[in-house]
Amino acid sequence: MKKQIDLKDVEDQLYQAIGRVGIEIDPAVKRKLTEALAQEKNTLAQDILSDLLLNGQVAHKLQKPLCQDTGLAVFFVEIGYDLHLPASLEKTINSAVARAYQDFYFRKSMVNDPLFHRINTSNNLPAIIHWSFNQGDKLKISFSAKGGGSENMSRLKMLKPSDGVQGVKDFVLKTVIEANGNPCPPIIVGIGVGGNFESCAILAKKALFRDLDDNHPEEEWAALEQDILQEINKTNIGPQGLGGDTSALAVKIEYLPCHIASLPLAVNIQCHSHRHFTLEF
Repeated sequence: MKKQIDLKDVEDQLYQAIGRVGIEIDPAVKRKLTEALAQEKNTLAQDILSDLLLNGQVAHKLQKPLCQDTGLAVFFVEIGYDLHLPASLEKTINSAVARAYQDFYFRKSMVNDPLFHRINTSNNLPAIIHWSFNQGDKLKISFSAKGGGSENMSRLKMLKPSDGVQGVKDFVLKTVIEANGNPCPPIIVGIGVGGNFESCAILAKKALFRDLDDNHPEEEWAALEQDILQEINKTNIGPQGLGGDTSALAVKIEYLPCHIASLPLAVNIQCHSHRHFTLEF
């Protein structure tokens, strides 16, 4: 008999977690900002990093959002083949988002028509949901509150295979430098390489869910992550784009096989708030 999950419990846990990450600074982000503050040489950058940490303390104390842009709701959902869902999981997820954004007084940021009739949907719906299926009977739901400032600075390019590693580095650095202070640095950079036009973009977003302190399991890719991170932190963009040694907290790369004539590359930039969580059922 297949395992069955109580979707009311799923909704309630999602509701609470969405509210929590909108208010509570992520422990890994707090640690990274604290480490950056200890190493930062630029006086103004030190002040800004201190203010970012203070912002987290004040948000926690007052139970108010970390940022005015409380983001659009992005989900990655992994469903086990041996799991029975008694009702619509999509409806459950959207219900949790609508409740959380209402009850926690988060700004609703979705419009129903992107071009002609930009009317706010008033509930931050619909959520952006990416679905995948795997072996087992588990349900894994990852969430990110993706702000417009960082999302607007994200880019995609179809490189030529001959562009190689240097071409990847050059485009990532160009993207970050052009973004400057707009995505509220210090940033986290998610990079997707390979696949095709749409899959590399999703891969770049998914890379942002990796632990900030982890290393890519493959040596060459891990070295590339560190190399790009070092290059970004040499740009002197600094916290909030006002100069300093700390322009990025982490760089994460994921890749897929691709066509012999292609080298798809996507760069998804995340702001320093990095509001996200993963729940498993």
